[in-house]
Amino acid sequence: MSQNKTHEEVVQNAGGEFERERVPQSKLKGWKSFLGMYAGEHAAGTEFMIGPLFLTAGVSAFDLIVGLLLGNLLAVLSWRFLTAEIAVKNRLTLYYQLEKICGKKLVIGYNLANGILFCFLAGSMITVSATAVGIPFDMEMPKLTDTMPNGATWVIIVIIIGAVISLIASKGYDTVSKAANWMSPVIVLAFLACGFVALNQLGVKSFSDFWNIWGEGSEPFPGQLKYTFWHVVIWSWFANAAMHVGMSDLSVFRFAKNPKSGWTTAAGMYVGHYMAWIAAALLYAVYLKSPEAQTFLSNGEAPPVAPGPLANNAIGIFGIIAVVLAGWTTANPTIYRAGLAFQAIMPKVSTFWVTILAGTVATIAGLFPAFAMKLLGFVALYGFILAPFGAIIVFEHFFHKKAGIIKNYAEEAQIKFNKAVFFAWAISFGLFYFISLQFDVFLSFVTLPAWLLCGVLFLLFSSMWQKKNLAS
Repeated sequence: MSQNKTHEEVVQNAGGEFERERVPQSKLKGWKSFLGMYAGEHAAGTEFMIGPLFLTAGVSAFDLIVGLLLGNLLAVLSWRFLTAEIAVKNRLTLYYQLEKICGKKLVIGYNLANGILFCFLAGSMITVSATAVGIPFDMEMPKLTDTMPNGATWVIIVIIIGAVISLIASKGYDTVSKAANWMSPVIVLAFLACGFVALNQLGVKSFSDFWNIWGEGSEPFPGQLKYTFWHVVIWSWFANAAMHVGMSDLSVFRFAKNPKSGWTTAAGMYVGHYMAWIAAALLYAVYLKSPEAQTFLSNGEAPPVAPGPLANNAIGIFGIIAVVLAGWTTANPTIYRAGLAFQAIMPKVSTFWVTILAGTVATIAGLFPAFAMKLLGFVALYGFILAPFGAIIVFEHFFHKKAGIIKNYAEEAQIKFNKAVFFAWAISFGLFYFISLQFDVFLSFVTLPAWLLCGVLFLLFSSMWQKKNLAS
């Protein structure tokens, strides 16, 4: 889910943007170009938070280890048979493809939601980096249940980190991507080192010792949701819902020579979303045995999840550096991409200023630890909001002939706001968000039903309104 080597880098390395045209044959790239990108993109700052948060949710060994295997496989299959398949056929960016179907005015709403959600994600990564930078200053670490800033030191450190990241992001993508490229292997190595050191600290000598770290699971920490096997499977499948079933990665795979390049996403899922999550969870397992953590637990409080001290405890200064870099390399391109989304709404504003705007929003979000501490819930919400837009593209691509609708209708009919798209999304979002709130259903559980309903409603509404328009 993090963005180390992100989508824009693949585009730029391919020799051009091709934002409003098909990618030409001469610019297509082989599977190796995507392998490195996904391995780096998904082993970054978010992983330092997500791994420990699984432990706070009381998962069992089977739920975590087998659940992540299955959930990440489903994510890879979604990328391979939906995203890559459509991307290679059409060779258009997500934004241009949506514009053809939805119309320019409706895409503005999508860009606004996308940009704001990117800012919140970047803000949580500024929080992650701050937990490492604050160590030499003996800064009080945010608790799992904290929502507000916990002191002046925290505020100052977050603002400084946010300012630095925003300024670097505003220099343009070349600056962002070059730094991320050489940092990625360092971060992956740090996760591996943290995992092995934590295993040693936990006295693990066999696979059964490793399994018993989680055992049969436990009660969740105060204020946390209990995760079962299906929570782990469905959440890990839809952790990147916006990218695969939400079609954001059309912008990446439009450069692929064939859809088989979609299999390279396995490098990201099993290096980042498997190895790195489990390594980070092991770090937290070590901390939970400490007198400090036991004091929190004996008082009925949730011990803090602070990646900086966790990594420092395992591999010292290298761990602190790795956490700073991991948060930085996720937040930086995320702020850059949020700036691009805002620029689509305000085309006359320079890239520099929209990026500074995005960085400011992200920094303000970073002041509030809740975005990082509730990252599992935020990622579920992020996917739930954006994924149904991908269903519009998927259902039109595969079923437009059977449904008897005109493909790319907004472009063909020269309309700026496709009502069929808006009402399909609004009804599916509203219905399943209500079900989630009213019946306390885990949000990731309703992402797939919302996605399917949005696609079906789009076909029905399109058929109805297109026939009406043609008749008139």
